[in-house]
Amino acid sequence: MQVPLWLALLGVGYLGVKLIRPPWWLIAVLLLGGFLLADSVLAPVIDTAVK
Repeated sequence: MQVPLWLALLGVGYLGVKLIRPPWWLIAVLLLGGFLLADSVLAPVIDTAVK
């Protein structure tokens, strides 16, 4: 069974918010920080570390 990455992330994100109940400002900071890191000079380093 192959699940698209966006669908898996959406499911995990939904369950995380539903079960853990983090504050909305923390979710916004993490999303914005991840977006900014993906476009920075650290992106290749992060990509090789993840793989």
